[in-house]
Amino acid sequence: MFFQRYYLDCLSLASYMIADEETGDAVVVDPQRDVEIYLEDAKEHGLQIKHVILTHFHADFIAGHIELQKAVGAQIYLGSRGAAEFPHQSLSEGDELLLGSVRITTMETPGHTLEGISLVVYDLNENPDHPKMILTGDTLFLGDVGRPDLLASLGVTAEELGGMLYDSLHEKILKLPDETLVYPAHGAGSMCGKQLSSEAVTTLGEQRRYNYALQPMSKAAFIDMVTTDLPEAPQYFVHDAILNRKERQTLDESIKAAWHAYSLAEVQQMLNSGTQVIDVRDVAEFAAGHLKGSINIGLEGRYATWAGTMLDKQAPIVVIASEEDQIEEAIIRLGRIGFDHVKGFLKDGLNSLQDHPELVSQTRRISAQAMQELDEQVTIIDIRTPAEWNTGHIENSINIPLNHLAEHLAEIPRDQTVIVHCQGGYRSSIAASLLEKQGFDNIIDLVGGFKAWQTIAA
Repeated sequence: MFFQRYYLDCLSLASYMIADEETGDAVVVDPQRDVEIYLEDAKEHGLQIKHVILTHFHADFIAGHIELQKAVGAQIYLGSRGAAEFPHQSLSEGDELLLGSVRITTMETPGHTLEGISLVVYDLNENPDHPKMILTGDTLFLGDVGRPDLLASLGVTAEELGGMLYDSLHEKILKLPDETLVYPAHGAGSMCGKQLSSEAVTTLGEQRRYNYALQPMSKAAFIDMVTTDLPEAPQYFVHDAILNRKERQTLDESIKAAWHAYSLAEVQQMLNSGTQVIDVRDVAEFAAGHLKGSINIGLEGRYATWAGTMLDKQAPIVVIASEEDQIEEAIIRLGRIGFDHVKGFLKDGLNSLQDHPELVSQTRRISAQAMQELDEQVTIIDIRTPAEWNTGHIENSINIPLNHLAEHLAEIPRDQTVIVHCQGGYRSSIAASLLEKQGFDNIIDLVGGFKAWQTIAA
């Protein structure tokens, strides 16, 4: 049996390719949208990708099932409750996919979503009676379980899904042998759970012992636990879950449509007409000089997550970057979350602004040491999450989470200096650029964020 795990760190996404090495027949499970990595691996190992399975309709990224179907003619499979616009084959409880000496058995495991399935994998040459592994999608994570609230608005409540999740775990997954390897669809950093592990794999026995959500408790207690204290999901999640059901253009088609260089005059006109202009350079570069009205969402951070959170899902997007490869990366990573409305990029990047200083703005920045020594009255805006705020914050600071900043502009004074900060400095640059775009000229970004402040204050 051929088995390969792929991990896309920026989305905390794990996908898998399973194949029988003798026949060369392969299946890809929960692929990312840019599918070249699977095609290259299949070619290298003499495999043919004949099947692609989605364990559920993912909310945090656009899966690559359409891309693989169009690239190699792969058959798409969904759980039996997974209604979709594109041609596909449904998998019900107990349905099997045979790849030579590899057998993949479907286990319907609703809870995170209604249509969720898990895949029990047998290596028939090794042991035809005991599973080698289970691919659990977002039903069971390492150290956690899938949250049941993301799609609760689509005809079922979070409590109902929580009950289904309990049954899927206790009546199905946990009945497998302890030595079964567990491979989930997401790792640490994903918003699909509360406290996912950074490990790639453990056994079911290990999860049974150490996963807090699998400890003995009543169904009612489980439902209460998995439906409370959940992190707020980004706004684009429902958009992606719906788009994953649809027939749509491929990522290559999206990139081709976005590959258009605009002059500074054209970008300026588009900006004034409501186009979203995002500068994907790092925080320091952006602060040193940028196009007025642009928003900084740097590639070095969780770019796709914050782009999906802060940008409108329909308004056109233009990218500003230093290098051509940064432009391509920015477009690809937007495409991974279904933001296919990128119209192009600024030709020559910031070099086009050399003769137009009136269009250039700079972000004021301050070190933690200098901030501590300030003798003027300032307002400090902490744009971290409430959970981060509750673990410690600067005295007298105001907590306005970044994803709600636009809703609270009236609470931010314009007649005194305002210092914004996050945990390390990435998100606060987004906030500072957003406030500048809204006409604030009194904003200072704290370099290094709360971490830097803690070091000085200690």
